[in-house]
Amino acid sequence: MNKNIVIIGPAHPLRGGIAAFSERLANGFLDNGDNVRIETFSLQYPNFLFPGETQYSTSPPPENLNITVSINSINPLNWYKIGGKIKKEKPDIAVVAYWMPFISPCLGTIIRIIRKNRHTRIIALVHNLIPHEKIPGTRLLTKYFIKKVDAFAAMSKTVLDDIESFDKVKPKIYSPHPLYDNYGPVFSREEALNRLGLDKNFNYILFFGIIREYKGLDLLLEGFADARLRKYNLKLIIAGEFYSKPEPYFEIIRRNNLHNHLFIKQEFIPDNEVANYFNAADIIVQPYKNATQSGVAQIGFHFNKPVLVTNVGGLGEIIPHKKAGYVVEKSPAAIADALVDFYENKRKEEFSQNVILEKTKYSWDKFVGVIYKL
Repeated sequence: MNKNIVIIGPAHPLRGGIAAFSERLANGFLDNGDNVRIETFSLQYPNFLFPGETQYSTSPPPENLNITVSINSINPLNWYKIGGKIKKEKPDIAVVAYWMPFISPCLGTIIRIIRKNRHTRIIALVHNLIPHEKIPGTRLLTKYFIKKVDAFAAMSKTVLDDIESFDKVKPKIYSPHPLYDNYGPVFSREEALNRLGLDKNFNYILFFGIIREYKGLDLLLEGFADARLRKYNLKLIIAGEFYSKPEPYFEIIRRNNLHNHLFIKQEFIPDNEVANYFNAADIIVQPYKNATQSGVAQIGFHFNKPVLVTNVGGLGEIIPHKKAGYVVEKSPAAIADALVDFYENKRKEEFSQNVILEKTKYSWDKFVGVIYKL
């Protein structure tokens, strides 16, 4: 029986990984014949809390999705209005994206009102429960949201354990992050390098995404400075907007004389350009210092690219070590050793073929089935 579903969380015109997830999940429900719409934010963060240049996408809205731009994260009157509207609509399922304590008062109030219709099931889709950086009041705010949720979906075992530390009773399921197959097709390395204006005589490593301290770009730069790597004709692509101060990273670059070995695109990468960077790269590196799960790895898998991750959070849960990439300790030496192994032993084609087999595990149909089960 087809269901009426509302997804509450970031979506177009907002940009970023969670917005992309909401939209791709909506398409997953549509593929199963459900009626689905997304209720997203008219104001997600006040500007003084947002470290980037803009919260908004320059891409056109998805033509096939019903997206209502309405939620104001800091206006309690708005929360009651949105909650009352969805309560009256009586969807069968409300899938509520959760990723940080700041959003708890808003989402926690909305779901309290929706529940009063005694029909809608509230499923929390927990991207992250405990912030990567310490924030005062985290536990109190998180409890406010969790208390009125019916069940939880987590995309890493780390997040599942975090949820369990707050609530041991309600249903909860771990299901890995599905494949991000919505950033364009696989095409040749040569075409990708041509689009980026990069020299085809080099091999390319990719660090992709918003740059924050916990993402460990400093570890990668220190590892990339290893003298052993110079013989492989390598360049490191850094593609993403700085959300932390860039000076420490540029100091590492200066100190190790890496300028000629880097290609830096210091801005948010629009959805329609993501494929250029992934198709150009031999391997994706995520040197995080702490983490939950990763959308970047699942973009890499879509483009048949092996992924090197540090052994933190749930990053290593989807990367078979020395088959579809590497799971290493969070140190420059460990990162350098893995990159040397990759190029010295010419593992690119072998790993890419393994990724093609591995990625079949991460379908959206399976993830939608987890929501139904909850």
